[in-house]
Amino acid sequence: MTAKIGKLGLLAFATLFLAACSLPRGAALQSEIVATKSGEEASFVVEPVTRANLPRLKQWPATGWKGHYRWFEARPGPASSVIRKGDRVKLTIWDNQENSLLTSNVQKNVEISNIVVSSSGTIFVPYVGEVLVRGMTPDDARAHLQKELSGIASTAQVQLEMQSGQYNSVDLVGGVAKPGSVPLPDRNFTLLSLLAEGGGISPALNNPLVRLIRDRETYEIRASDLFSDSERNVTLRGGDKVIVEEDERYFIALGATGTQRLVSFETEKVMALEALSMLGGLNEGSANPQGILVLREYPETALRQDGTGPEKTEVIFTIDLTSADGLFAARKFEIHPHDTVMATESPFRSARTIMSLFGVAFGLANQAQ
Repeated sequence: MTAKIGKLGLLAFATLFLAACSLPRGAALQSEIVATKSGEEASFVVEPVTRANLPRLKQWPATGWKGHYRWFEARPGPASSVIRKGDRVKLTIWDNQENSLLTSNVQKNVEISNIVVSSSGTIFVPYVGEVLVRGMTPDDARAHLQKELSGIASTAQVQLEMQSGQYNSVDLVGGVAKPGSVPLPDRNFTLLSLLAEGGGISPALNNPLVRLIRDRETYEIRASDLFSDSERNVTLRGGDKVIVEEDERYFIALGATGTQRLVSFETEKVMALEALSMLGGLNEGSANPQGILVLREYPETALRQDGTGPEKTEVIFTIDLTSADGLFAARKFEIHPHDTVMATESPFRSARTIMSLFGVAFGLANQAQ
């Protein structure tokens, strides 16, 4: 009977031991990821993230985006607006002279409406001809027209009203409650004023990004940065187009972290230590703090052999959070869009699991006895 129980205990022990050798795991070991087959050249390179290596890594090109958002400082403009091509002008002319060329004996004023400023910046005035008004304020244009009229009507007085056209307005394309074309009331009309005119940024947008298109150039800024710094609140020009969209940049979280998903960028730049914090930290029971990996792909054009770029398109950056050097380096190592941030599994976890199974096996044998 004792021999039978011993065999039963031995069988249970052997079964648990074989199961422990192929335990399911939540993440791979670092040694498994960076391993290559014997005799084969690795398709990737491994770069440690240390304070000594960080200056060299910072020279490498950005991936997934330009590496920064391009913006410019605000410069206040004059309070008055200026006349541009495509604007519409309404003239009202008073002339009390008898036999006036402009008015009749019954009505001493005349209105000339809906005059479109030509592509050359002029408007046509009867008995005067083409008069240049482009670039003038409405007050300056009124005085200029009255001077031009003095040759045929020395006592004439002119009133001028302007309606902004295509080149004296800005387009608020999307991302707000009320998109549309907004006339510029003056040359000091700011971006925040435009967003307020459109009803504000839609609350449905996650991490909104404000994009301004001007003269075939595109500028971008995160909405949070625009709101927090008055020097970013730029003045607008006629023809500007403003679009508010979500910041679509993300990185991938895998392995023994607090989450496994696509993680959106919450700031313009995210450092490795910040990324781990955004993930909820490491899995206390399984993560290997010495085996934090960042997987990144570079284009062929970025490859270099002098250290100013990667030697291969696939790079694995390794971070050791158990040392002060690794912690400080992780605070300054930038995560790029589409990077994969992975916490590998601790090799001691499997060992602890196997030892616990050993205890279970011995316990079963003792109970059987």
